[in-house]
Amino acid sequence: MLVTSALPYVNGPMHMGHLVEYLQSDIWVRFQKLRGHKCTYVCASDSHGTPIMLKARELGITAEQLTGEISAQFVRDFLDFSIHFDNYHTTHSVENEELVTGIYNRLRDAGDIYTKTIEQSYDVKEGMFLPDRFVRGTCPRCKSEDQPGDACEVCGTTNTPESLINPLSVLSGTTPVKRESEHYFFRLSAYEERLRQWMSAATLDKHVIAKLDEWFEAGLQDWDISRDAPYFGFRIPDTDDKYFYVWLDAPVGYLASFKHLCDRRDDLNFDEYWKADSNAEVYHFIGKDIMYFHTLFWPAVLQGAGFRTPTSVYAHGFLTVNGQKMSKSRGTFIKARTYLDNLNPEFLRYYYAAKLGHTIEDIDLNLEDFVARVNSDLVGKLINIASRCAGFITKQFDGQLAASLPDPALFAEFTDASEIIADHYERREFSKAMRLVMSLADKANRYIDDQKPWIMAKNADSAGDVQAVCTQGLNMFRTLMIYLAPVLPVVAEGARAFLNEKVWQWQDASQPLLSAGVEPFKPLLTRVEPEQVQRLIAQSEESTPVAATESEDDIISIDDFMKIDLRIARIETAEAVEGADKLLALTLDVGDSSRKVFAGIKAAYDPDSLVGRHVIVVANLAPRRMKFGVSEGMVLAAGPGGSDIFLLSADQGAKPGMRVK
Repeated sequence: MLVTSALPYVNGPMHMGHLVEYLQSDIWVRFQKLRGHKCTYVCASDSHGTPIMLKARELGITAEQLTGEISAQFVRDFLDFSIHFDNYHTTHSVENEELVTGIYNRLRDAGDIYTKTIEQSYDVKEGMFLPDRFVRGTCPRCKSEDQPGDACEVCGTTNTPESLINPLSVLSGTTPVKRESEHYFFRLSAYEERLRQWMSAATLDKHVIAKLDEWFEAGLQDWDISRDAPYFGFRIPDTDDKYFYVWLDAPVGYLASFKHLCDRRDDLNFDEYWKADSNAEVYHFIGKDIMYFHTLFWPAVLQGAGFRTPTSVYAHGFLTVNGQKMSKSRGTFIKARTYLDNLNPEFLRYYYAAKLGHTIEDIDLNLEDFVARVNSDLVGKLINIASRCAGFITKQFDGQLAASLPDPALFAEFTDASEIIADHYERREFSKAMRLVMSLADKANRYIDDQKPWIMAKNADSAGDVQAVCTQGLNMFRTLMIYLAPVLPVVAEGARAFLNEKVWQWQDASQPLLSAGVEPFKPLLTRVEPEQVQRLIAQSEESTPVAATESEDDIISIDDFMKIDLRIARIETAEAVEGADKLLALTLDVGDSSRKVFAGIKAAYDPDSLVGRHVIVVANLAPRRMKFGVSEGMVLAAGPGGSDIFLLSADQGAKPGMRVK
């Protein structure tokens, strides 16, 4: 199998949020290798695009120099967190240019590429077209100033650069003008049926499938794969001033990194993994914010170019710290290097594993809980097993383990959990695996408490019992360490050295280590002190510019909430939408007007049963154009989806148009 993580964009340092993905995928890969599977893990720096070009210009260096320096920082951070790639490359490579050009030529020859003239914002002073986010101005809806040209960060309205009031280029501070330019488009709209077939075959999470269904119902839009010069990237063949958009060559970087590895290893063949009828497995680990690219655009490009599609795409949620979005002003926007300067990376590997499941739900790094859980689980439970037993074996028995276990039934409880824990790892249910491992650690400690080898050791007649009990304890510790080796590779390496073993495979957990010599035990982990975390936060605050604001936070004020206009509406008509699997078209009486709203409640409600019902609607939501028409609001409902959707209803005595307080 081949595993990839999303390519980190090399225009800034790595932080704690980035690490969720790389630790999740590294743990999964280490588990696969421990099981004896041929698993290859590749990644690369995402090294193209306008932000990198402009950052390099600001620093007075070349884009190649900038991406090279930041990539080197990334590699150091990955190594120090024990994230081990079989190959780490860059998208600015010969392999990637050859592959993306070849893919483009195949798509063009198949009729999947066409050109269209579009109008864009242009900075006359800088002499370049501007991405939407490089135009800022006043939001036309909420009148918030200094908002980007794609979406207002205050009210969430989808904007365009031309819809902003007093738009300005972030590069020169001048007012952009509109200019036409010919762009190259990929016919994503022609791939809906093929993508639906891939979606049904791939083992996607239900939340990912639900999001895909939404995109299908809204209608797939053809993809602009070109950017105008100046641009840091690969030039499109047969053009002088057109470049591949970074989101075309970035995912091709997965193939390029693997190709770079195959060219150096005789046991790997590129075509065997990427040909259309390949029997290999390919898995992408990504954040939920880039699902569109990886579950629609990327599989379609691969299909059109004659390559195989991913076996599956595994999406994860975001990281919050202490329940809120990472904030520089609170010292919780923590860089990877700042963490490494203060705390053991094994602690974070375990804490993330204890939080991670297979869904796209966000996880929270609660720093108080972090200290308590690491000290309790890793030091107080896991390492404590070995430290309570090892001294007796070394001092009284010359480091020799007994020839048998005194309680094979108890050891069997540990080995019987092997496949359950393996299944949790396989399904990316790391938190379940960690809970089961720690429940077994509790049993091991209770066994040692009950047997009390420290009391036995005072009686010369009980020497054999001391050796047997401590051999039992160390074998339970060894089994747990094998289970935890994907999560705690450095601690596992120390445990192997203590037990005089060179390598472990998953099945070794079920075979006790008997009549063997062990080395003197050295502490494998020490406790986390609250002062270490306080210093981590302080250093993160120190690296924050004075002008940092709370706009980075995910919280909203009561004033923000009061902008939402919730009103009572009466459903006048309800009918199914032809061609839509989930939508009902509702005509709403909102008192002073009539609105048409599309609601994804078809599986839960018969249209006829809704007529005359009073519901709550967001009345000031910006209209959204969908495949089936324009939706002019949002009806509020709750539930996990499908048939389990429940409309928030108002009392039948309420009048349409009344505000909800």
